[in-house]
Amino acid sequence: MHKYVIMGMPGCGKGTQSEIMCQRFNLVHISVGDILRWNIKNHTKLAARIKRLMSTGRLIPDEFVEKIVQGRLQEHDWNYGFILDGFPRNENQAEFFLESYDIDAVIYIDVPSELIVERLSSRRVCANCNATYNLKSHPPQQTGVCDACGSRDLVKRPDDHETAIRERLLDYEEKTLPALNLFRRKELVITVRGDRPITEVQADIQRDLNLAKYRIKG
Repeated sequence: MHKYVIMGMPGCGKGTQSEIMCQRFNLVHISVGDILRWNIKNHTKLAARIKRLMSTGRLIPDEFVEKIVQGRLQEHDWNYGFILDGFPRNENQAEFFLESYDIDAVIYIDVPSELIVERLSSRRVCANCNATYNLKSHPPQQTGVCDACGSRDLVKRPDDHETAIRERLLDYEEKTLPALNLFRRKELVITVRGDRPITEVQADIQRDLNLAKYRIKG
């Protein structure tokens, strides 16, 4: 069983790399962002609060996220392991997580901040199936149409506008970097450059984690 945390600035490619690993190694991708967006899409009791917080680019309160993560991990549908994406976001959450779970490694995808702003400003997401595109580097095959499900509802997330993006980057530097440094002190972190083609980033991750012998799918 493999248990990983994947970290990096918003837009560094965590979701893309996580999905590739999940397909190849039968892992479960536990994305805090996806869980939050699911609540919004399904108009749950938490939807209004989540939507308000996400539109500003500020981090969701610790206790709120911790409860969501605990609930998701307790489903125990990750027989081969999981990749946790979007948690922990600060040092307190990192300490909380390490008290409860033994993890194999933390994957840190390093991307320059100005490239992050460019990427996120061009990002579009399918409102139906959550497939992600970039109008510059990874557009859909047919303009405005999702490759995966055919939906024409490709949207820009509320927190993908420049003001909100820069707020998120500030939050990352102030709050999430200390969590990453905690993992570094425990010698759990592997670092890969994320400003390269997706396949190259994935190859480095698998090499550094020594995953070749564990490949299950693909």
